[in-house]
Amino acid sequence: MIAVLLNALVLFAAPAAGAVDVAPVWAGHPVGFCLYTHGNQQFVAYYDAERCLTVAVRKLGETAWHTAKLSEHVVWDSHNYITLAIDDEGYLHLSGNMHVVPLIYFRTAKPLDIDTFERVKMTGEREDRCTYPKFLRGPKNELIFTYRDGSSGKGDQIFNVYDPTAKTWRRLLDTPLLSGENERNAYLEGPLKGPDGRFHLAWVWRDTGDCATNHDVSYARSADFVHWESASGNPLTLPITFESAETVDPIPPGGGVINGNVKLGFDSQHRVLVSYHKYDEAGNTQLWAVRLENGAWQKHQISHWDYRWGFSGGGAIPWEISVSAIRPDGPGKLKQAFRHIKYGAGAFVLDEATMQVLDTAQTPPQSPAVEAGKTGMEEQHAGDLGKSPSPDVRYELRWETLGYNRDKPRPGPIPEPSMLRVVELGR
Repeated sequence: MIAVLLNALVLFAAPAAGAVDVAPVWAGHPVGFCLYTHGNQQFVAYYDAERCLTVAVRKLGETAWHTAKLSEHVVWDSHNYITLAIDDEGYLHLSGNMHVVPLIYFRTAKPLDIDTFERVKMTGEREDRCTYPKFLRGPKNELIFTYRDGSSGKGDQIFNVYDPTAKTWRRLLDTPLLSGENERNAYLEGPLKGPDGRFHLAWVWRDTGDCATNHDVSYARSADFVHWESASGNPLTLPITFESAETVDPIPPGGGVINGNVKLGFDSQHRVLVSYHKYDEAGNTQLWAVRLENGAWQKHQISHWDYRWGFSGGGAIPWEISVSAIRPDGPGKLKQAFRHIKYGAGAFVLDEATMQVLDTAQTPPQSPAVEAGKTGMEEQHAGDLGKSPSPDVRYELRWETLGYNRDKPRPGPIPEPSMLRVVELGR
């Protein structure tokens, strides 16, 4: 589904120019927090030291935060991330703390006022088994909300659209965009607006709660979010199903593809690049990319690693390989960043014409962070969903937690809360 890598891939960033403490936060397991910069204000949503869902706001340039606590507490589940949006009238929207539970959605009663958050419904239909909330903007800049209705291995993807005048939600589509037909579900990357002005979507299907049953990397695109088509322009009947979807690589279950590492990128000619990993003939995990070239998908192997990531089972699994989307990197070159349990952090520099690797920059794997006598802690990151007012500055959240534990309670000691910080970075 929607990729939310809590131990985010952050490589080759400019040095931090400064950091502002937000608050001590829960460190017992990783779960995604949210940062949203809006004008001269910055909003942060997180789980505090007592696991309470909290929203904080500050003015840029100041270090003092005003906070508001909401009536939600996170359990031992790394799927229960938080996300924020701000509509055209300035009202804040928040969703999160959901893993196959009734919809959790808050909206402020006053613009930009976190003290006025109220829990409300959206449409009131198909809101009993919700996971993976995401806000995004459509082709007319309308506010859209999507989530999975159902469970892993048995779910549909729902899209709603917001009316800021009436302050109500309605279905964007009369049907789910993607349907697992009670036999599977889709894990999405996107929809992402490309340099061609269209919205692009890639996904992998999964048959059960076991992550080893991911299979078949697929693709669709749309100019208006309502009419969807294949890469060659053939219309797709909604809902898109396993049988009707365009498959760009028919990877079988157990073939080494996983949700969260299917990425959408574009080269300098605006051609779509879908990257992912799967097992090679020797059983090792390798990065691949398919690119739309002259109307057809062409496969390109990126890595030649001597390592197999043999994942399986349910719950939030320890992440051994993380990858970014492929992006332009100067004239005639592309770049794909990675983090690998054996090969460390780095990036492949690719020849744009041939997709051959020109260079590989990498650093050795790092030992777990140790702070104030705590071992096994991992640094977490969350990018800014809003927009910095300065073209030379971007922001991200950083904090530390213990690693994934398959969404199960930890029997041992829980570390002290870690400090959540907003870090200022150069572009």
